[in-house]
Amino acid sequence: QVQVVESGGGLVQPGGSLRLSCTVSGSIFSINAMGWYRQAPGKQRELVAAITSGGTTNYADSMKGRFTISRDNAKNTVYLQMNSLKREDTAVYYCNAQLRPRYYTWVDDYWGQGTQVTVSS
Repeated sequence: QVQVVESGGGLVQPGGSLRLSCTVSGSIFSINAMGWYRQAPGKQRELVAAITSGGTTNYADSMKGRFTISRDNAKNTVYLQMNSLKREDTAVYYCNAQLRPRYYTWVDDYWGQGTQVTVSS
């Protein structure tokens, strides 16, 4: 089995910062890309940022310059540092890992349960 567990969400004032963490554990052969998505009420889930195992990053345009994704391959953990938060950043943030489980030959998407980020004064 594979577990994807996020942490670090919460309530923050506009202009503030939060750091999300996501750790993947279990029977894993390899992890390819990891990333963060978010879903606001009434909206579709959207990409926030992603990072390959080699460290190449990709950001949604609205997050560039404010959010930073990083990764610790030894810990199977991905981070999202969010600065200059805006009210419109309020959403449930989901961690995604594209990985190959041990004893399997294909790569599949695994998701965390989500962590709520609320930006409000």
